[in-house]
Amino acid sequence: HADHSVIAAKIGGQEITARVGAPGRHMVHNVLAVLGAAHLVGADIARVALALADLSAERGRGKRHVLRHPRGSITLIDESYNANPASMSAAMALLNATPVSGEGRRIAVLGDMLELGDHSAKLHAALADLIVGTETRTVFLAGQEMRALADILPGEIKTEYRAGAEDLKLVLLSALKPGDVVMIKSSKGIGFSKLVDALLGRFPAVAATTKQT
Repeated sequence: HADHSVIAAKIGGQEITARVGAPGRHMVHNVLAVLGAAHLVGADIARVALALADLSAERGRGKRHVLRHPRGSITLIDESYNANPASMSAAMALLNATPVSGEGRRIAVLGDMLELGDHSAKLHAALADLIVGTETRTVFLAGQEMRALADILPGEIKTEYRAGAEDLKLVLLSALKPGDVVMIKSSKGIGFSKLVDALLGRFPAVAATTKQT
């Protein structure tokens, strides 16, 4: 689901069903590893599974905010702490699963994936196929490496590219509309946390939607 997952698993022969408070298939993978480790140390699996409902994403790692817009609300997904090809794929899948309201759009705000070495340009350009395969049709990009992606995104994807996060900030703030779902994703060194702070400053959060009970 957009804001949580429900899983069924068999751990050491014991079948369990659990609600995972943090959304995303990647979170489910982590949870399965935790359940396996808990089983190996002899923990009460039923109690561990029950506690998973309180799991929530941290700042920069998928934390969600509902932002107050003068004419409605905006959903912000903060993935600004880290980025690599695998986590980009997970984040785009999460954005794709998050419903918009009214005439809202799914918007990906993407910054450089750092420390990819000689393959950096190729790996950034490869994100084009990932984006085209989702329902996201509005993309904001910043960073030297993201130039490779900006250059090849097809015309059907409305794209804004700027050199850095500070250059992108005003463009992003002025573009948002009620009903939009915005996902901000980059490596930490690119400074996209400033974009998160800017959105929270312009559109104050009315509720966090990561923790479910």
